[in-house]
Amino acid sequence: MKTNSVLEKVFASGAFAVTSECGPPRGAMPEIVREKAEHLRGYVDAVNVTDNQTAMVRMSSFAASVILKQIGLNPVLQMVTRDRNRIAMQSDLIGAYSHDINTVLCLSGDHPFFGDHAMAANVYDLDSVQLIQTVKEMRDNGSLQGGAKVDNLPRMFIGAAANPFADPFELRVARLAKKINAGVDFIQTQCIYNLDKFEKWMEGIRERGLHKKVSIMAGVTPMKSEGMAKYMKNKVPGMDVPDEIIKRMGGVPKDKQAQEGIDISIESIQRLKAIEGVSGIHLMAIEWEQKVPEIIERAGLYPRPDVA
Repeated sequence: MKTNSVLEKVFASGAFAVTSECGPPRGAMPEIVREKAEHLRGYVDAVNVTDNQTAMVRMSSFAASVILKQIGLNPVLQMVTRDRNRIAMQSDLIGAYSHDINTVLCLSGDHPFFGDHAMAANVYDLDSVQLIQTVKEMRDNGSLQGGAKVDNLPRMFIGAAANPFADPFELRVARLAKKINAGVDFIQTQCIYNLDKFEKWMEGIRERGLHKKVSIMAGVTPMKSEGMAKYMKNKVPGMDVPDEIIKRMGGVPKDKQAQEGIDISIESIQRLKAIEGVSGIHLMAIEWEQKVPEIIERAGLYPRPDVA
């Protein structure tokens, strides 16, 4: 084992891993973090804590991760390179590890244009691949990015994101290979609605044997309404929502669309579980954490393995 991460232990056991997400609040409201987390307790192996998602100012991912750790959950610290230089990122990683936070997801982050501070400066001192390399050097060689040897640097289980649907599609597998070469241990994908295209991406993964080098978690987000489906299709970059999903959501009364979205997500999970090379799911129930237990139970992923 490279780390003491519960998520790493789940992958090592051969069990199908499950993670979910906890978006920190827009204010100093730790009770909201705890409330969201309680919906997830016992149903997921680890909880991603987003880092100022959509470039909106929120409680820091570091602080929210500490809150989750204090109440006995396993946080995945998300870290975007948009807002910090390499000094600050390494400092935050050391700080997080001092609180026994041992799993990190390395991301670039949404452009500030999409958030509430459109004129904010992008930092991007490192990109996401360089951040992966930095965390790996800290863990495996006890070295900071600048080369200095330091005692007890973070031993992090290293994650990254992948979007199987971004253009050009032909380069998506090569992009993943680059992150694997940098030292990533697990991957969480963008929300998957076009399962045929995802299966084609996985074929490319298997052809290069990449599924044997990294644990791949397929992203799933339940739709709440036909309007949400249309928004995801037309307004969210890199999202691929087939017309048949929108038609299916619109084919039921409005008061039943949320349940239809949950049903679709469970059907998707069943199909994803059967794909060779998929090691788990990342369930992103955005501000809908209370539905996670139903989805996990109906998908046959409960109870979770005890690997502690």
